[in-house]
Amino acid sequence: MEKKKVLFISQEIFPFLPKSEISSTSRRLPQVVQEAGKEIRVFTPRFGAINERRHQLHEVIRLSGLNISIDDQDHPLIIKVASVSSARMQVYFIDNDDYFKRKTTVQDEKGNYFADNDERAMFFCHGVLETVKKLGWQPDVIHCHGWLTGIMALYIKHVFNKDPHFKDTKVVYSFYNDSFDVPWNERFFEKLKHDNMPAEIVEQLKDTSFLNITKVIAENCDGVNIAVENLNPELRTIFDQVDCLKQEYISEEHQGKELSAFFDKVIEASILA
Repeated sequence: MEKKKVLFISQEIFPFLPKSEISSTSRRLPQVVQEAGKEIRVFTPRFGAINERRHQLHEVIRLSGLNISIDDQDHPLIIKVASVSSARMQVYFIDNDDYFKRKTTVQDEKGNYFADNDERAMFFCHGVLETVKKLGWQPDVIHCHGWLTGIMALYIKHVFNKDPHFKDTKVVYSFYNDSFDVPWNERFFEKLKHDNMPAEIVEQLKDTSFLNITKVIAENCDGVNIAVENLNPELRTIFDQVDCLKQEYISEEHQGKELSAFFDKVIEASILA
């Protein structure tokens, strides 16, 4: 029987970035889900805070070279890769000088969120999908970690839904307490129009606050799970109200088996539907 394929995308992964709830979970989960019998791939942005020499990142020429259009402007896509030898897995990095060269991640040195985080999210999700196509690898499930990755659900359901490579791909989004406190660019909805996002989705995203964007993302997912023990009450409300398959928080020692089973439920639900 062919192994189910799970694509993990995360805005931060340890050891390439410091330990946090997201980076630690994103390092551990692919390994334990792989050990539970799934085939996995892992993608993250190549933020400037990542030390390429220390972690031995190198460019994958055959996967690089595409241009991705964001807000009607072309941006070159660069793909790099590094190994986590103790986990027997590779991590692919989405890179571009316009979006990821700066020496921090989603905030500047003073703690201010970057004004173009909306475009960085768009570029990252597009870059992942284009690279997966080049790899000839069709994911059954895309598991998203961190708010920079969440709009993947909108692309899979509304933009890439007619692409044969992703016609059966489902999206699961993990709820963390990580958030942003300044709304995304007010033109975010206009930028989505350039990506052929349907008008009804674009309309819902005129409010670019963290909670509204999270709500719209969750409403377009096939499954959601809670990745922290004590989820923020406002996020808990969104989680409770969304109409899709749900998974409560799972302790570390059971995550591999139970999340692998949850992915199977998400895949089977779509088949039965």
